[in-house]
Amino acid sequence: MSAPEPPPSTREVRENHRFDEAKLEAWWKDAVGPTEGLVVRQFAGGQSNPTFWIGDGARGYVLRKKPPGKLLPKAHMVEREHRVMKALAETDVPVPEMVALCEDAEVIGTPFFVMEQLEGRIFWNVQLPKVETPAERTALYEELARVLAAIHQVDVEAVGLADFGRPSGYVERQVARWTKQYAASKTDEVRTMDALIAHLEANVPADDTTTLTHGDYRLDNLVFHPTEPRCLGVLDWELSTLGHPFADLAYTCMLYHVALPNVGGLLGVDFAATGIPTEAAFIDRYVAHGGPRPSEGDWAYFKAFGLFRLAAIAQGVYARSLQGNASNANAGMFGAAVGHLSKIGCQLLELEA
Repeated sequence: MSAPEPPPSTREVRENHRFDEAKLEAWWKDAVGPTEGLVVRQFAGGQSNPTFWIGDGARGYVLRKKPPGKLLPKAHMVEREHRVMKALAETDVPVPEMVALCEDAEVIGTPFFVMEQLEGRIFWNVQLPKVETPAERTALYEELARVLAAIHQVDVEAVGLADFGRPSGYVERQVARWTKQYAASKTDEVRTMDALIAHLEANVPADDTTTLTHGDYRLDNLVFHPTEPRCLGVLDWELSTLGHPFADLAYTCMLYHVALPNVGGLLGVDFAATGIPTEAAFIDRYVAHGGPRPSEGDWAYFKAFGLFRLAAIAQGVYARSLQGNASNANAGMFGAAVGHLSKIGCQLLELEA
C-alpha cells in the first residue's frame, strides 16, 4: 500500500503553529498505532482551532488543537468537540470517527484530538458555482436542511449529552457570553454593535425550546460524498451545546441577507434559475424533516442574534491577528466584518444606529 498523499488544501505548518513533532510521534505510537514517521501538514482554512493533516504511512488523519497564545475564557474547546462527535457516532447525524483525545498540554503545547479524514467535497461558496445543475444544488440544500433537523432531534439523554449544557436560558446566556467575548477582544468603537447588544439584551424571546445545537452550522462545515448530495460528516463542533434550535437555523439562514468575502452569500441570488431554495423554502424543508417551525415574531431576533455572534467571532479573529496567533493568514480582514454584520443585524430589527 502506498503512503497517503496530503490533501491539496494543506500546506507547510505556519511558523507560529509549529509544535514538537517528535513528542507527537511518541504519543501517537501509544494512543493511535505504529508509525515509521509522521507527515504533518496544516489545513489552509480554520480561523479558530488550527487543524492539521497527519499521515502515519498507512492512512491520513485530521488533528484539531487549540491555538497558541492567550485565549479567551471558554473559547477553543476542542475537548467538547471530541465529546459531542463521539456521542453522535450511532445517531442519524453524520460525523467523522473519533480516534483519540489528548488533554495533556505537554505533548504539543495544547490539548488536541485526532479523527478520521473524510474523503469528500466541501463547498466553500454557498451559491455553489461549481455545481453543474440546479437539481444538484436543490439536493445539496435538502441535505443541509435534513442534517440540521437531525441534530435538533438527537435524544441527548440517550447519547450521554444531557449535561452538555444547561436545560434552559440559552439565548440570554449566549447574548451575555458573546457580549463579554466581544468586549474582551474589542479594538474599536462600533455603534451598530452597541445598538444590537442593547436590543438583544432587552428583547429575549419567551420561547425557551432546548435541543442539541451545533453552534456554527453552515454549508462549509459539512463534508459531502464525492459524487452524491449526501453528507458524510458535520465538522467544527467547537460551539456546540444544549441550546435553542432557532439559533442554529437562523445562523444558517442569515446568508440570505449577506454577501461575505470567500464564503459569498445568497443576497440577490436567482433562486429559480440556480435551484437554491428561498429562505422560506429552506425552512419548510427543515420542518418537513422534523425540525420545529419558528414564529414570525421571533425570527428576526434570531437572525440578528446570529449576525451579532458572527460579528463577535470576527472581532476575536481580528484581535488574534493583531497578536500574531490567528489560525489563518487572512484574519486581518475580519476587522471590517464587525461593522458590516452588525449593521445588517440592526436593519433586520429596524434599529437606528
